Amino acid sequence: MRDMGKTFREWNPEQTMMFPPTPMDFVGKDDLVQFVRNLVVEQLDLSEILDQYQEERGYPPFHPAMMTAVLLYSYCQGIYSSRRIARACKQRVDYLALTGMQQPDHRTVNGFRKRHLKALGGLFEQVLRLCQKAGLVKLGHVAVDGTRIRANASKQKSMSYGRMKKVEDQLKREVERWFAEAERIDQEEDERYGVDKSGDELPEWVSNKQERLKRIQQAKAELEAEAKAKAESGPDPNKTGHKPKPTGTPADREQRNFTDGDSRLMKAGDSFIQGYNAQAVVDSHKQVIVAQSLTPNGSDMHQMVPLLKQIRDNLGKQAKEVSADSGYCSELNLKALKKHHIRGYIATHLHRKHQKVGQWVQLMRQRLAQGARRSRYRLRKQVVEPVFGQIKHGRGFQQFLLRGEQNVAKEWSLLCTAHNLLKLAAVRT
Repeated sequence: MRDMGKTFREWNPEQTMMFPPTPMDFVGKDDLVQFVRNLVVEQLDLSEILDQYQEERGYPPFHPAMMTAVLLYSYCQGIYSSRRIARACKQRVDYLALTGMQQPDHRTVNGFRKRHLKALGGLFEQVLRLCQKAGLVKLGHVAVDGTRIRANASKQKSMSYGRMKKVEDQLKREVERWFAEAERIDQEEDERYGVDKSGDELPEWVSNKQERLKRIQQAKAELEAEAKAKAESGPDPNKTGHKPKPTGTPADREQRNFTDGDSRLMKAGDSFIQGYNAQAVVDSHKQVIVAQSLTPNGSDMHQMVPLLKQIRDNLGKQAKEVSADSGYCSELNLKALKKHHIRGYIATHLHRKHQKVGQWVQLMRQRLAQGARRSRYRLRKQVVEPVFGQIKHGRGFQQFLLRGEQNVAKEWSLLCTAHNLLKLAAVRT
């Protein structure tokens, strides 16, 4: 290289170097990696995960504590794909420090997450209690809200029950016609070439239509089973409204997605997505998530009471105040707030001014009117909505990786755990 008359620092990537005494010396003492490792090793109870490793035979697996730390740290960094996590374990200094230079591949990462998904989701309560001990949770005022997140499924892969019935009949007739034609051709070829000659496989278009028919029949059966179960169980006493009594037969407009049958088509902003409704209760003191859940139901109405119960179960005490948008406004919810001595600030926009409303909605309308712009309801947006922004945009989580309501619920719990872990790290480091 040409001498430019200036002295530079030497640049020789192939130069042999001495590694630091320990891999953790790759990162600073106050780095998030140090905090996550210490938290997993010293403060989290991983017995539910460790107890699953009883077999002495076979090649020793990666340490479950290390794998847990890798997943928690990755979710804090906005890295969710098992392939991206595995790549980081090979290329990033912070991951090399965390794993002690070990390099699990993407199948190992994905397999560990799937195998221990329930236990990983259960870490939410442990981290939340650590936040409480650190003084990050006051429960003076909490805000409730839900956000719609895309499922690992396309909305183009959905079909209504009415459409299923029509398409099922059409495909049945088409497949039956093809088999009848195939039988006729087989007989002609047997007479022409002899019965010992083997025939070709089914054309791909027939195989695809047979597979499509199977999926439609399966989705149709699932909708029918759900409708029958609702009819047998009767109306839900915790739900409000005047919906017709279940008949045991799905309505023609009921839909089922062929990729993730638990997900639903729901409104998100100005468009519709195939997704889930992720719920969170956020404490106003430091924006720690104190309760969370996930539902395939696009309505928020029936989520408030279970979430408030979860607060007490998680922390041993209840919030003093709660704010929420009009999606949570119902006589049942407002009555429950009164029963549990929680002062509510719930918007009543869904109930029109001239519409006849119950006494609890009327009282809430008066409370908000009296407070005007100084009402405690104003806290709602500034408390809970930034949390969804941090998860979905700050850390880039736009779509669930797993499928099925139970799996996705644990995935949402893991996301909320990572959010609280970052809050805890901010005061511990």
